[in-house]
This record gives sequence, structure tokens and C-alpha cells, in this order.
Amino acid sequence: MTDWRPDKLSRRLPNLQARARLQGAIRQWFASEGFVEVETPVLQMAPGAEVHLAGFATHWELPDGEERERWLHSSPEFAMKKLLAGGVPRLFQFARVFRNAEGSALHYPEFTLLEWYRAGADYETIMQDSARLLALADVSELRWGDRRCDPRAEPERLTVAEAFRRYAGVDLLATVGHADRLARDSGVAMHAGDSWDDVFFRVMFDKIEGQLGVGRPTILCEYPIGMAALARAKPGDPRVAERFELYVCGVELANAFGELTDPAVQRARLQADMDEKERLYGVRWPIDEDFLAALEHGLPPCSGIALGFDRLAMLTTGASHIEDVLWLPVR
Repeated sequence: MTDWRPDKLSRRLPNLQARARLQGAIRQWFASEGFVEVETPVLQMAPGAEVHLAGFATHWELPDGEERERWLHSSPEFAMKKLLAGGVPRLFQFARVFRNAEGSALHYPEFTLLEWYRAGADYETIMQDSARLLALADVSELRWGDRRCDPRAEPERLTVAEAFRRYAGVDLLATVGHADRLARDSGVAMHAGDSWDDVFFRVMFDKIEGQLGVGRPTILCEYPIGMAALARAKPGDPRVAERFELYVCGVELANAFGELTDPAVQRARLQADMDEKERLYGVRWPIDEDFLAALEHGLPPCSGIALGFDRLAMLTTGASHIEDVLWLPVR
């Protein structure tokens, strides 16, 4: 636990100074676009809605002795959407978020998400925002390992179905719900108990992700509707959702939605996800009724995105591990 020592800190300092400059440039850009920076509570009644994430639980001791279970949030999404429903039209946040049981060069238990939302905007606008933010890195290339990407190049736009066809030779939408067919057609292994989602992610990891965002950024869009619990369906094709991920140098950098605003559909999706979480892991998180109340009140048509700020700092500096861009790592 000596990461503060001058010899160790000095090795990270150039990366950290670049991180600080990038954060300042991003704040300046959002101000020029009429956004307000917000801060929402880290303690929430549920950490999020993700089936496969593990959370950090804690207890809130009230003055009268009552105890309430609370969680460190995995994203500020629900809280920021409440502010949208309350009348804040453009907002952003650098949020410290927490995800348990995670650790790798690109994953960490505590990290920073940059999230922003626009009322009255479609997710095409968020795509444009993403491209403009990459250019704020103020470097000639973004780097991860031996992969390079021009941050000022116009992103390639690729649907998930197109990516599976191009890199795995699969008609993805024809396989939905049939894990064995997806495994067979793509040539990846299938293990006992695998769901269609399990096989989908294996194909993504083994055959597709490393091809994305090389040379120029890639916007991977139109995910199957079952993989976008918080996104609305694409008009004209209910099989897919208005969801995209931004890839740079084979690294998933951001996840965006044309936001779902229907409270009944949202409740059904959250319940289905918690049912699946309980089936797989024996754990179920509470549903945030205050979030659903905000949707009942009226969430305006809107779009939003969560971008891994530490990962962007890594790509900007060429760092090989997330700890190389953290002021003090978790120990």
C-alpha cells in the first residue's frame, strides 16, 4: 500500500496530468453545449439493473436505530433520469461507481463513469457527441496494445447483426433464443447450461471485439431487444433496440440508449432481469420504485450514454493497465 510514495507516483504522474487535462477539456465542452454538471447519491436502494454484475452492499443506520440496506451504485443512470423527469434538460456527471468481483487491465471495483443525457434528442445525437469527445483527447492517436485509432476520424457505424455476419459468419437475428444454433453457426464452444446471451458474449469476445475501433472508432448499434433493458425499440424493427456501444482499439468505451420512457414496459423488463439474476446467481436486487415513479410522472423523450472515463484516459496515454491512470488504486 505504497502507491503514494514519490517513486511510484512519479511514474504515473504524466498519465494523471493527461487525465486531469482531459477531464477539464470535457467539462469545458459540456458547458459550451449548455449542460449542467450534477452530483447524485452513491448510496442507492439498488445498485443498478444489470443481470451479470455483482454489487457492494452496506447498511444505513438511522438515528432512531433503524437499519436500511443500501448499495453503492454501479451507475448513476436511474438518479440522472429522475432529474430529467424533474425538468433538467441536459446534464452530465463524472460519477465514481462500484462493481464487485471485477479486476483486470480494463476492469476495476471502483472507477469513473462519465454519463450524460439530452432531453428531446435521439441517440444519433449522442453518437455525434461521442465522436466530438474523442477529439478532445488532443492526441494524434489512441492506443491499446498494438492497436491504434485516429480520435478525429469519422466513426464507422456497424449494426450488431452486420458485425456478426462480417466477423463470425452468422445471421444473428435468426438465432435469437437458440443458443445451440448460434454456437454451431459461429463455431464457438457451447457449455452445459449456456444461455443464448452466454454464447453471444463468447462470440463477441472471441471473434468480434478485437476488430472494432481499429484505425477509426466504431459505433456498434441496434442490439437485439433482449439485450437492452433500458432502451426503446427501434422504430420499424422491434427486434432490435436503440442501443449502441462505442469501440476504440478493440476496447468497449461507452454504452448508449435511446431511453425507454414507458413505465409499464420498464417495470416488466426490470422484473424479468431480476428473475434471471436470481436464477443464475441466487440474488435479486430491489426495483427502484422512485425511478418508476419518475417515468410515471413523465420522462421526456431522451437519450443518454455512460463512458468509461478511466478507459478513455488509458487510450489517450497508451497505459497498459487501469491502475496506471488512477491517482490511488484500491488496496
